[in-house]
Amino acid sequence: MENKQGYRAIAKFVRIAPTKVRPLANLVRGKSFREAQGILNAMPQKGARLLANVVKSAGANAMDVNSKLGEEDLIVTTICIDDGPRLKRVWPRSHGRRDILLKRMSHITVVVDEKAKVVE
Repeated sequence: MENKQGYRAIAKFVRIAPTKVRPLANLVRGKSFREAQGILNAMPQKGARLLANVVKSAGANAMDVNSKLGEEDLIVTTICIDDGPRLKRVWPRSHGRRDILLKRMSHITVVVDEKAKVVE
């Protein structure tokens, strides 16, 4: 999926809170494709695994559309972690009361582009 900003991949309704994924996204934003994959694969968090899948998908989209591109030619230009809907669940409390437990979701968008375009 090529647009003017590059090649992108989107994962919607991912069951992880955006606040847990955003620090990981900040680590790999602006890095080369290979370096971003290496960083995310070395991290133990669930969010790193989910983010690595979306980065890999964006790279595959880029190499599928433009067969001249390789992994070394790509750079992660944009990563956007947006809020998704929240699942509301009941959390029993003492004395017959209850609280609302919010299970948060994220929408993850990753855009990769050619290094030559980014430098210009």
